[in-house]
Amino acid sequence: MGRPLADRTWTDAPLTGAPSPVSCRIFLELLARDATPVEFEEPVVSARAAGAPPEALAELEAAKLAALRVRAAMRRQARREAELTALFDMAGDLAGLNDLDAILEVVVRRARRLLNADIAYVTLNDDESGETRMRMTDGSISAAFRRLRIPLGDGLGGLVAQTAMPYSSDHYLADPQFRHRAFIDDAVAEEALVAMLGVPMRVGSRVIGVLYAANRSERPFAPEKAVLLGSLAAHAALAVESARLLADTRTALEELNAAGGRARARSAAIERAAQAHDRMTAVAVRGGGAGDVAGVVTEVLGGTLHVLDADGRCLVTSGDPVPLAEDEAAAVTAAAGSLHTRGGAVRHGDLWITPVSTPGEVLGTLVLRTAAELGDADRRILERAALVTALLMLLRCSAAEAEARVRGELLDDLLDGRVDGRVDGRVDGSGALEPRIRRVGLDADAPHVVLSARCASSRHRGRAAFWAASHAAAMRGLATARGEEVVLLLPGDAPGETARRVAKELGAALAAPVTVGGAGPVRGLTGVPAAHREARSCGDALLALDRLDDGADSRELGFVGLLIGAHRDARGFLETTLGPVLDYDTRRGTSLVRTLETYFGTRCGLSRTAERLHVHINTVHQRLHRVDRLLGEGWQEPERALEIQLALRLNRLRG
Repeated sequence: MGRPLADRTWTDAPLTGAPSPVSCRIFLELLARDATPVEFEEPVVSARAAGAPPEALAELEAAKLAALRVRAAMRRQARREAELTALFDMAGDLAGLNDLDAILEVVVRRARRLLNADIAYVTLNDDESGETRMRMTDGSISAAFRRLRIPLGDGLGGLVAQTAMPYSSDHYLADPQFRHRAFIDDAVAEEALVAMLGVPMRVGSRVIGVLYAANRSERPFAPEKAVLLGSLAAHAALAVESARLLADTRTALEELNAAGGRARARSAAIERAAQAHDRMTAVAVRGGGAGDVAGVVTEVLGGTLHVLDADGRCLVTSGDPVPLAEDEAAAVTAAAGSLHTRGGAVRHGDLWITPVSTPGEVLGTLVLRTAAELGDADRRILERAALVTALLMLLRCSAAEAEARVRGELLDDLLDGRVDGRVDGRVDGSGALEPRIRRVGLDADAPHVVLSARCASSRHRGRAAFWAASHAAAMRGLATARGEEVVLLLPGDAPGETARRVAKELGAALAAPVTVGGAGPVRGLTGVPAAHREARSCGDALLALDRLDDGADSRELGFVGLLIGAHRDARGFLETTLGPVLDYDTRRGTSLVRTLETYFGTRCGLSRTAERLHVHINTVHQRLHRVDRLLGEGWQEPERALEIQLALRLNRLRG
């Protein structure tokens, strides 16, 4: 067992440029038992009181700051996981509820708990009266507040309901950004509310209500809290609309029981819409994809459904796999653009078109090919399929961004040399990076290559970073964007081959030239910073050589690689270029190397070479013929000759 913190001395390990094992162990123990931030000061205070030298104090201070950063990151990660779990739990709860009040009660209770707010409440819009009405509260103590009816445009809630935009106020009664009404301010004052946050509940482009969180003290809501409350509002809007749809269905069934065939047809359509909506909600809850939603739509409505991305490319087809004709694709593009602002579905021939979008972005389009006439309920099925598809796309995009961010931050730490907890390139089980490396599935002991990719234009860097993150995840590697370059760490032991492949594939994805320098292989990840410098230098050399759409490593660049390589392997360059001739002279006692030096020194003149060597010209011919056999034909070509002359120069300098 380790000694108590107060009993430890600060001279147990020699001072070095990196934190000592003692300081690392102390702060790791504090992290392991989730100590408070104040407790992290105790080792520094104790060391100062014990008269530790300034170097030791600086070392402890650096270790303390690193440990506090790790603690903060762990807490943020835990909070994000808890929030995401709560969102999925709420989605599961809402999927099993049909009663509007029960749904709203679950929503406000979860909102108050997740945001740690004093009160949470929901107002729903009444289109006929032009008001938004209080429907459910959690934590309220004022009867007047629970009875509020707010005209659209008045107060914070009226402003949010009218503009369909979230709004946060640090001090409601003193906020001049919205229109105050005396009866609203009186109710807010009676409830003793100070800080308030409201987000719209939207179904497509329509606002159906507002979800709030408020505090009775001046505790403003951070931007991430607004995002979290917005996610809750999206789930709530979907569930409220589902409850309203089911309520409408029950009412319609009761009213149309005696209406004959038309009533039966309408009730069947509404029931079909409810079932389709429930099935699509179940798809969203279990984390399905656009193909699952498309399958539900074609099973319910028949026909063929195409799911297109924002660029008009087909992602999924359910039903007959007949592609859209050129004129149909143009009509789909035009209709999707006009529908983005008003929502809904439109018909073009035998196509029904509806956008997959958020209020600020078009994510794609649903195109249903069917000869049948779609009633209102069927069109709502198609529109809700677009809404669920948008939700699934956003969830997957968020998950992919989170994964890319985690991998990018890990690679940034490795590039900056922050490889705590590693000994001789191997994980020793106690380092801060070890859990992160294991979490992303990276084999720290396998060989890896480091690539530095640069695009010809800065406008491609965002797409290049996205492609690199996806490619690295698929290859069980890492990627990050650093300034003008994108850095990749990929498994393998052939940096040049990997660099050329990435240059070709990334260039094709961007439709623009990409230059990739490679280095490695490295093992144990401790050599990543040096390999990155070598890969970047190799990329610089390729750019200087105008090889803008190519990849290579320093060894493949010949003597250029000798100049830029981190290891500068002169012996390897010499062996590769002149090795057979050197070996022949050593074994046979001949003078082929001296002959080559003289030959190049006389500008490849045979007669002058023979004169300087004091041999017959036929002897020079024989020796050069021997060189042909040893080095292969073409050694006198300008590029080969230059490298051979450099090798001869290196050999002479080495004695």
